[in-house]
Amino acid sequence: MEKQIKIYHNPNCSKSRAVLERMESKGYQPEVVEYLHHTLTYDEVMDLLEKLDLSIKNLRTIVRADVPAYTEFERLEALGLDKQLLEHVLAHPELLNRPIVVTDKGARLCRPIELVDELL
Repeated sequence: MEKQIKIYHNPNCSKSRAVLERMESKGYQPEVVEYLHHTLTYDEVMDLLEKLDLSIKNLRTIVRADVPAYTEFERLEALGLDKQLLEHVLAHPELLNRPIVVTDKGARLCRPIELVDELL
């Protein structure tokens, strides 16, 4: 049975491209989710957080601080507004760090790119 692999991918990101290339060079054909074009739903993000063993409370772990939407993210986080925090991330998918890879062995943010090997 072929291993199920999913990568939350941004083709404009060199790290994301490198992880995808690394998986393909090892013979894997992951399902590619270009999350900037396929807007994730609330349920998809909650499922992803569960697979990453995270909660909304530690969403910051997979959020980028170098995008303009981060300022509002910090404000909502400081106020403890979990529902609004998640809605903000859904409205601004560029906040999600990448690449995130999910396999039957688990899920993780693959930075540095070599971390993907633990999931293959």
